[in-house]
Amino acid sequence: MTVRPAPPVRPAVRVTLAQVAVSDDHAANRETVLDAFVTAGLARADVLVLPEYASGFRPQGVGPEHAEPLDGPFVTLLRERAAATGVAVLAGTTLPGTSAGSDRAVNAVVAVDATGDLVGVYRKVHLYDAFGHRESERLEPGPADAPPLVLDVAGLRFGVLTCYDLRFPESARRVVDAGAQVLVVPAAWAAGDLKAMHWRALAVARAIENTAAVVAVGQAGKGVTGRSLVVGPDGVVGLELDEAPAIRTVDVDGALLASVRETNPSLANRRYAVVPRD
Repeated sequence: MTVRPAPPVRPAVRVTLAQVAVSDDHAANRETVLDAFVTAGLARADVLVLPEYASGFRPQGVGPEHAEPLDGPFVTLLRERAAATGVAVLAGTTLPGTSAGSDRAVNAVVAVDATGDLVGVYRKVHLYDAFGHRESERLEPGPADAPPLVLDVAGLRFGVLTCYDLRFPESARRVVDAGAQVLVVPAAWAAGDLKAMHWRALAVARAIENTAAVVAVGQAGKGVTGRSLVVGPDGVVGLELDEAPAIRTVDVDGALLASVRETNPSLANRRYAVVPRD
């Protein structure tokens, strides 16, 4: 088992959570992103986190009609605003399918650093084929053995999961093995019976078992849950929103992360590794 060592950390990294409503109007969604960058800049944030499907969404399902390439208008906007503001960004989007003539798209999260460089793409591994939904009818799963997406921001490592991935503790552990100290979960968490409770409980569990902070950013609006939250590595919920659109900024305490991992060395004490399944 190879665990990447964490770098020295500064006292805190400032994170802006954009719990925004997203529609199938891509141009309008880009205006929403512009507003979120303004708020993040005014708050002197180091990183902005947007939800899953931030480029375009419809509650009935997202597919190839919403796909944009990495050099398309959405990611281009992210890169331009990150370079202009010095705010890194993690954002959900939809990419074209990987094979020629594919009738499915790819649910992805892109990572753009504070200079505007596109430094990584995570393609969602666990598609939401549950609770009456069939994401796999419209989307291709990402490869389970792809390297985890980890973005270095101001002395902390932010590792990426997406929405339904939160229900799979192996996904979080694999990102932590790649050096993540903060788990970022962009989501469009479907509303329904017990769903808000599951969202909160799973975010807290992933924080405790990985001694990692969790920044879970949900979409607001019709058919989704909202309720973004930030959980400390000790399991304490430091920020929790309701269903309405909101943008909030928090400081993730690197010193607390180091202290919790020293007091509770469960990552060092474990005896099992995570291996992707075919």
